[in-house]
Amino acid sequence: MPSNTPNPWKDDGSTSAIEQQAADWFVLRDAGLTAPQQAEFDRWLQADERHAQVYAELDETWIRLGELRTAAPATPAVTAERPQRRGKILWLVGALTAAAAAAIACLAWWPAQAPAPAPFSAVASTEVGTMRTLTLPDGSVVRLNTDSAVAVQFTTADRRVRLVRGEAHFQVAKNPARPFVVSAGRVAVRAVGTAFDVRLRPETVEVLVTEGKVRVDDATKGQSLLSLTPTGDTPLLVAGQRAMISLESAVSAPATVAALAPAAIGQALAWQEQRLEFVSTPLSEIVAEFNRYNRHKLVIVDPRLASRRFGGTFAAGDYAELVRLLEADFGAVAERGENETKLRLAP
Repeated sequence: MPSNTPNPWKDDGSTSAIEQQAADWFVLRDAGLTAPQQAEFDRWLQADERHAQVYAELDETWIRLGELRTAAPATPAVTAERPQRRGKILWLVGALTAAAAAAIACLAWWPAQAPAPAPFSAVASTEVGTMRTLTLPDGSVVRLNTDSAVAVQFTTADRRVRLVRGEAHFQVAKNPARPFVVSAGRVAVRAVGTAFDVRLRPETVEVLVTEGKVRVDDATKGQSLLSLTPTGDTPLLVAGQRAMISLESAVSAPATVAALAPAAIGQALAWQEQRLEFVSTPLSEIVAEFNRYNRHKLVIVDPRLASRRFGGTFAAGDYAELVRLLEADFGAVAERGENETKLRLAP
């Protein structure tokens, strides 16, 4: 690297140094990064979690300032969320104009500018009883559950995935400047670098975060579906939390958020190992889960049996083992047919 090239990834660990580095990178990225610069930028983001946080705040502030230019002055609204940090970030944004000339002039020392990431699109799906793992061009990994489908659309500005049906788990490669957004129904889940599971049901969307944090917004209006925080910061769903959003109403309702114990998270994600785990679960729900993974369907024809609770761990495709267990230990009678098995209690 030439000696007079800006060196924003040099870090003495202080907050002010990180904020200045973020501002330098902001200017460089606005002018367009070469391949070597992009690699250095990625390394800088991953070197310290504070790097990505400060850069994301700077980017958010710049967007808000753009919005203010087209609306009535509302400076207090911009600084109200985090007065101390926002003040520093706003100062850095104000300094960008002066920094731009020097930073862009130094670009001449870098090799010829590399083209922006190429757009990418793909559609992937699974049949009943099958699963599939996709590795996307940015390094993100998508794991599709049974009978699921996604449509992927990457641009130079963002990364978008639409969950068409079913369920998928996302391990997102970190890139604060290129957000990763998963839409399901009218719900949009926005992440930077994190891991989460999204399930699209006829009546609800479920979002379970297993690493990091995400935003959960109305896909059309852009408004958060999570309850506002006491400080007024953007509400986030964090690791260990699950949000359930109803799709039954014509108007998006706030999400219901719950913290899950590690065991409950393990049960929810057992499908990735082709297992189904239940703890004191109504048989009606157990049967519904088995039917997701098998073309041979189980049908409960006795309401008394539907409400009884059971537990256990099963191979997702082994509905026959569940039927044998119900017959042997719980007084059920099974009427087996070619495409379905009917279940009722013995007289």
